[in-house]
Amino acid sequence: MTKTVCRYSAVIRILCVLLAAVFLSGCAKQELDEPELLLGFSQLGSESAWRIGNTRDIEEKAEQYGVSLMLENANQKQENQIAAIRRFIAYQVDVIAFSPIVEEGWDNVLLEAKDAGIPVILVDRDISTENEDLTRCHIGADFYREGVEAAEYLIRKTDSEGMDHVRIVEITGTEFSTPMQQRQAGFMDTIRDDERMEVMESVNGDFLKSRGAECMQDLLERYGNDIDVVFSHNDEMTLGAIPEIEKAGYRPGEDILIISIDGGQDAIDVLKEGKINCVVECTPMLGSALMETALKLKAGEQVERLIHPKEEVFSDEQDLTKIGPRGY
Repeated sequence: MTKTVCRYSAVIRILCVLLAAVFLSGCAKQELDEPELLLGFSQLGSESAWRIGNTRDIEEKAEQYGVSLMLENANQKQENQIAAIRRFIAYQVDVIAFSPIVEEGWDNVLLEAKDAGIPVILVDRDISTENEDLTRCHIGADFYREGVEAAEYLIRKTDSEGMDHVRIVEITGTEFSTPMQQRQAGFMDTIRDDERMEVMESVNGDFLKSRGAECMQDLLERYGNDIDVVFSHNDEMTLGAIPEIEKAGYRPGEDILIISIDGGQDAIDVLKEGKINCVVECTPMLGSALMETALKLKAGEQVERLIHPKEEVFSDEQDLTKIGPRGY
C-alpha cells in the first residue's frame, strides 16, 4: 500500500512539474510576442516618391526593431493629423511620432499628449511653438543647409560659365512648411551678396508634380527666354517642370539650369541624362533613427533634441556613374 501511495505521489509530482513547465513556457512566449514598443505615427501624405519611400522605410524598420506600428496617412490635411494624434492618445501608445504638414497649430493636441505622459517625436518637418517641452526630438534633414548647398552649386556653376547676370525663378514647397521656409532662407541668404543673382519670382508648387508643371508653364509664359535658372524645392515639382520647359522649346540643363532637392531615383536618372544640373540629397531613410529614439524614450533615457542624417550633393561637377541605386 505504501509503495502504491509513493508511486502515485511521484506521478503527481511529475505532472505538477510538467504543468508548471507548460505554464511558464506559455508566459515566456506571451512575453516574447508582446511588442517592445507601441508607436503611433501620422504620415502627412503620399504626395511623392520621397514620402512613399519614407513610409516604407519606417514600416520596414519597425518590423526589424520589433516595434508595433500604428500608422495613419493624413492625406495632406492637418485636421486629419490632429485627429490621428488624438486616437493615438486614446489608445495609450508608448510614443507618438508625426511629420507635420505645416508648422503652426499643434500646441493644443500636443499638450494633450504631454498630459497623457506620451513623448512626441517630430519626423522630417518641424513645428513652430513657444513651448519646446511639447516634443522631445526632431529627426530630419537640415533644410537650411540644403538651400545653402543649392546656392553654393549655382555660384560655382555661374562662375565656371562666366555669367554676369543670373535670373532665377523659384518653385517652392508647401507654404509655411518647414522645408519650404528653411530651404528658401538658406538659398536666399547665400546668394544675397552676389550682385549677379536676381530672383524674379517665387511660386508655390506645394511639393506636387502637377503643380510643378503648372507653375513652370505660367513662369515660362511670363518670363520666357529671361529665365536662366529654376530652383525647385523637390524632385516631384522638378520632374513636372522639365517637360514644360521642353514644350516651350528650351533645353533643360543647358538653356536653363535646373537645381532640385531630394535625390530620388527618377531625378538622379534625369541628372545623368543632363536635364538636371544639381540635386541636393534629402534622404527619407529615417526609420532606424526613429525606432532607436522611440525605444530610448520608452526606456526613460535622454535623447538628442535634433538628429540630422548624413546627406550628399549630386551634380554635373562629378562622375555620375558612381551614384548607386537610391531606394526611393
